[in-house]
Amino acid sequence: MVSVSRFPPDPDRVEEIFARLARVMPEPKTELNFTNPFTLVSAVALSAQATDVGVNKATTALFAVADTPQKMAALGVEGLTPYIASIGLYRNKAKNLIAMSQILIERHGGEVPLNRADLQALPGVGRKTASVVLNELGIEPAIAVDTHVFRVSHRLGLANANTPDKVEAQLHQVVPEHWLPKAHHWLILHGRYTCVARRPKCEACVISDLCPARPDLMAARA
Repeated sequence: MVSVSRFPPDPDRVEEIFARLARVMPEPKTELNFTNPFTLVSAVALSAQATDVGVNKATTALFAVADTPQKMAALGVEGLTPYIASIGLYRNKAKNLIAMSQILIERHGGEVPLNRADLQALPGVGRKTASVVLNELGIEPAIAVDTHVFRVSHRLGLANANTPDKVEAQLHQVVPEHWLPKAHHWLILHGRYTCVARRPKCEACVISDLCPARPDLMAARA
């Protein structure tokens, strides 16, 4: 991870970073498949330590038979497990998903509560999952800091903190307000396809000249 010596970063550089990302990705969105708030929160919870592609393969069949808390609860853990057995940590995720469905029925009238406190109180739903849901549904301009966002934020000098929660706070401090609603998706997608972990594709990066972690700039400083 690149050490960022200056924080906060230059506002003009930050503005240009997001302006360019907006030009190449004008309508970024989650790559998880969902049809309603329940399938969204379920898919995001299932995606922990798993790929979106793998989750989509599993949920295609699952959501065809259980796209509401009532239908999911009716499956039970044993009925749900075969649908998600290809996903990492599927046993715990099955228990959490059934428990979440039961709580939604008993306490929320079968609807997903679209506020952070109630979302994070659900089994298997932490701050990151809640942030993804609230951002995707346009309720809150949240930034969920996963491994991609953490890596890209440090490389671009947008953050220098050593925990996801602290990086999230720094991003909210430096990202211009008008870019916040989509910043989460831009950073994730940029990290997933361009600013990858082992061999970042700097030659194809639209913001490489703005990146303090670019290899030639790092060599020059050395």
